Amino acid sequence: MSRLFKGYVNASLIVKITVALIVGITVGLIFGEQTSVLAPLGDLLMRLLKFIIIPLIFFTLIVGVNQTRVGNLGRMGGKMFLYYVATSALAITVGLLVASLFDPGSGLSVDTNETIEANEHPGVASVLLNIIPTNIVTAFSEMNLLGIIFTSLVFGIAISALRNSEEHGELGENVYKLFNGLNEATFKIMNVILQYIPIGIFAIIAQTVGNQGLDTILSLGNMVLVLYVAILVQIVLYTVLMVVFKMSPKEFFSQARTPMITAFVTQSSSGTLPVTLNAANRLGLSKSLYGFSLPLGATINMDGAAIRIAVSAVFAANYTGMTLGFTDMLMIVIVGTLASIGTAGVPGAGIVMIATVFTQVGLPMEAVAVLASIDVLVGMGATALNVTGDLVGTSIINQTEKKHENKASA
Repeated sequence: MSRLFKGYVNASLIVKITVALIVGITVGLIFGEQTSVLAPLGDLLMRLLKFIIIPLIFFTLIVGVNQTRVGNLGRMGGKMFLYYVATSALAITVGLLVASLFDPGSGLSVDTNETIEANEHPGVASVLLNIIPTNIVTAFSEMNLLGIIFTSLVFGIAISALRNSEEHGELGENVYKLFNGLNEATFKIMNVILQYIPIGIFAIIAQTVGNQGLDTILSLGNMVLVLYVAILVQIVLYTVLMVVFKMSPKEFFSQARTPMITAFVTQSSSGTLPVTLNAANRLGLSKSLYGFSLPLGATINMDGAAIRIAVSAVFAANYTGMTLGFTDMLMIVIVGTLASIGTAGVPGAGIVMIATVFTQVGLPMEAVAVLASIDVLVGMGATALNVTGDLVGTSIINQTEKKHENKASA
């Protein structure tokens, strides 16, 4: 037993996750809804990931801020925001082009009088105001990622100011060492949690496949297939971007594949954050950058959701016999880009975004109810792409910062 346990611990994480996926799919297909007995194992994984999110963000960002100049944070933040907006618009465009090519929903006839009520879109202004928490404790207890990022930045900058002051320099250095130690301890805990991830992934994927079954997949398979083709195209574009910025796609995906698979199974960008931060650390990215870019990206950067909006719009138009003109598609790109940012932290964000765009373009809300039946299958791929986009953006900005530092030191 001891040898078996050591063999499991020492085995490659990606191999363990791959095996977990294959076994989970097999078990789900064989046992169907009986796989619900595995739910506690999946719930435990989500609890462990959520348990470590706050200390990872808080300590990593405080330590990261103290490893760079405050001016650099503003420059990096500006780059990240431009990247998020640009890639979200690109993702929607890719989704529209691919969906227009394959025409998902054409000839499909599904009788349904079902409608769906979506949560109200909060808007970009609400998201911006949510950055500053009215109560620090509430921000942490409600896992308000934007509020936690703001709090971490404020305290990180304050500690940096203490370290650079003549009066409190030694005190500031001691406080920094404390947070640095806590940050290292958090990553030690994260390494232990990583060992459980394959078990949790097995349970979640088995239950998902068992509950969804083949009927749902086959009934709207064209829609699902088109979405995954669009996601693949977006990943190819990410790869091209990495080559342009003289990065190694092979090295990137060797570390990014674990958070990608975890996001695919859990359908949670924020829940995957601990694994994503760990991947950024293993890629050797700057803590001062990924400490805020990845939590921020998990909240407002949704390339996968953007593709989902585009493909869903074309599907709904074909399904209801409507025709989307150039103006309609342009509206989808603009509204969809803003919607993918403005629905941060909203329960059922995917449905909210789709409903918002459908309202603006004049597509019937009844189509949202049809799409809701494959929400899980679509959400898995979209979430995996969301996390991939966050890591690609952080890696690219990290590369540009290296060039900036080299020019400054020359």
